[in-house]
Parts: sequence; structure tokens; C-alpha cells
Amino acid sequence: MSNQDPDWSSENRIWNRSAETLPREEIAALQLERLRAMVERVAQVPFYRDQFKHAEIGPQSIRSLDDLRRLPFTTKDDLRRHQPLGFLAVPRKELARIHGSSGTTGVPTFVAYTAQDLRTWSELCARFLVAGGLRPAHTAQVAFGYGLFTGGFGLHYGIERVGAAVIPAAAGNTRRQIDIMRELTPEVLICTPSYALTIADSARELGMDPATLPMRYGHFGGEPWTEDMRREIEDQLGLQAFNNYGLSEVFGPGVAGECPLHDGMHIQEDHFIVECLDPETLEPVAEGEPGELVITNLTREATPLIRYRTRDIARLYREPCACGRTTMRMSRVTGRTDDMLIIRGVNVFPSQIEEALLRVEGTTPHYLIEVDRPGTLDEVHVKVEMRPEIFSDRMDRMQGLCEHISREIQTVAGIRAHVDLVEPRSIERFVGKARRVLDKRRLND
Repeated sequence: MSNQDPDWSSENRIWNRSAETLPREEIAALQLERLRAMVERVAQVPFYRDQFKHAEIGPQSIRSLDDLRRLPFTTKDDLRRHQPLGFLAVPRKELARIHGSSGTTGVPTFVAYTAQDLRTWSELCARFLVAGGLRPAHTAQVAFGYGLFTGGFGLHYGIERVGAAVIPAAAGNTRRQIDIMRELTPEVLICTPSYALTIADSARELGMDPATLPMRYGHFGGEPWTEDMRREIEDQLGLQAFNNYGLSEVFGPGVAGECPLHDGMHIQEDHFIVECLDPETLEPVAEGEPGELVITNLTREATPLIRYRTRDIARLYREPCACGRTTMRMSRVTGRTDDMLIIRGVNVFPSQIEEALLRVEGTTPHYLIEVDRPGTLDEVHVKVEMRPEIFSDRMDRMQGLCEHISREIQTVAGIRAHVDLVEPRSIERFVGKARRVLDKRRLND
């Protein structure tokens, strides 16, 4: 259990009240104290030692939080150049765990944890799990992969920190997942949002109404998803869906998570400083405007990072939340700077296509975006799965749906796309992060 007294009685469900409701001025003071200590610690890491020397900065340079902007950025390429553990800030003998990124955007990178890091990680996950309904009396089914991927283990230990029971079902074997749900009746489901819908599809194939499955709460992360997709999951599985955010480079899941008001994800500011910057100029964007998240670790021991460029696009909000938490909030991630498509000069994120699709009755969140350049101009084809009751062999009806979807894509994303309606279950399902884009332009280069 937390060394604080969890607020089980309140609908606002606060796990660590002293940390999550700290006055803003005390949050700032704590961040400054921890930032100074962290800069002193990472100055022993060769990469940062060289960067600090070149910029003529060091721990003595940090007099206010504004001085954070004087510190260097860290990128994924920096991590790759110093593999496997070039960012280690403690002796190797102090390590308790090594994980790795999923490698979906390139070569995987390794990150390490001390025993204290693992305790911190479980605390961070406990906070958003409790905010999202988890209680000590509950059972949670984890359908994330276990292994180098941080999601499965991070959530697993967060659940145990709360005192709830864990079913480590891991990813895949969806029919077995459903059997486990029916036999052990977990109240909480943990997986990617796209896999939650795969579970619903499989339940229907078994002749079940997926809403009769026992889960009351779901915690979904690991990939961008939209509000429309949240509604789909809640309607199909009959649960409350909560969003959370994290990435292995700066800890794993636990950087931020939603409270019951679903009005942004609360950032754990006693452990992280999060900036929102214009990805081109690297200057701060106005509050509430989209930008790239840049994260600094304040408490991680083994592999802390300073000003890590996540490539994730989101918004930050500082106004107080009605739930009582005082921490800054972030919007859901709307895309990544490295998965943004430029189509005839227009910037497009896959999440915009998803938003457009789900505006049309009868579509599902299962789709594939294919981009090609057969001549001199880009062409976009979007394959969209239809619900079984909507899919028809009537050409006029299908053509009308195609045109409707194409108009919505143009409204939301600002591009014209060719839409192909495909049969239910014809687009590949993924137990981890869904792959939504096939960019043939890159294959042809």
C-alpha cells in the first residue's frame, strides 16, 4: 500500500493525496530542488558531461525552473548511438531490471531500473489505476505483452501496489482471454485500445454480447486513440475506459493518467517536468496549443534523461481540475512527429483519419491507410471495415458510404482519399500496437 492514506470513499479516487494535491508553488519548489540534484547526477554520464561542458552549464546554472531551457535535448538517436546502456547513471551492479522499447519506429533501445526505480514505477502506476477505478478488492486482467516491453510489467506491479489481484494473461490468444474473463470475472481490463475492440469482435464471433463480459473499468494505452474510439470501447464492452500515458525511455506507463472526469491526463509532476514545444523552432507553444512533449526525469536513478524529445504531439493545461488534483494535465496524444504523413503539402495524422471514420455510422475503428505516388502526386487509399449489419452487396449503398466517408476525411484531415469498404475481420488485428499506415512511397524510394 501507499504510505499515504488512499481516498477510497471519494469518486475522485486519489491514491496519494499529499503528492497529487500539492499546492502549485510547492510543486514548483520540489521540481527545482529535484532538477538541480538530477543535473548534478547526470553530469557523470558521458553524453551529458560532454553536452554540459560544450554549453558551459552545470548544476550551479539551475537557479529557477526557467533555466531548464538552457539544458540540452536528448533524442532517440542519442540513445541509439550510446547503446546498450551508455546513459547509465549508476554502477551496473545496482541494476534490478532492464527493459527495451518496442522498436516500432526503428532499432529498440534499452533502459534500466534500480530497485528504487521499480518502487517509484509501481507508485506512479498505482496513482492512475486508482483514479480509474481500481480497488484492493478487485482483480485486473493484464492483456499486454510481458517481456522487454514496459507496459505489462509496469501495470502488473502497479496493480499489486494497490493490493488488487493480477491475472497476467499477456497478449494474444483472444479466445482464451475471453474464457479467463468468464471464469475469473475480473473487474479491470488492461491492454491497447485496439486490442480491446479485438476482444469485443471475438466475443461476438463466439455468440456473446461483449457487454456481458464482467469488466467495469479499462485502462488502455500504448498507442494513440481518439474520443470516438473510447466511446466505441465503452459501448461494446460496457465499461469505463481510461487513458494513460508513458514511454519506456522516461520510465514506462505512469507519466500521466486520467481521473474520473476524463478531462485530460494528470501529469505526475513530482517525478517529471513536461514541456510542450514547437517541433520546428523548439520554442514553447501557447498553453492549450498542440506541440511536441519534452520530458525530464526528476527521480529516476538508473537511466534518467534530460529534456527527452518524445515526438508525441499533445496539449498541456494548467487550470485546476474539479477532481481536486493540482497537477498539470495533458491531452491525449494526437500523433507523432515521426508518423505524420505529408500528403500534397498537407500534414495528416492517422488519428485524424480515425476520427473521420467514426463519424460515419456503420464503420469500425479497424482501418488501413495506404499512401503511394504512382506518378508525381500522392494518392491515399483508406481501407475501412464495416459492421456486419451494414456491409452489403448493393453497389449504390456502398458507393454512398464511400462518398460519405471521403467527405468526412476531407473535412477533418483536409485531404481527398479513395475509400475502399472491406468485409468485417478482413484487416489484420494486432495484440500490441496497431499498425495503421502502409507508406509505399518510402518503399519505392
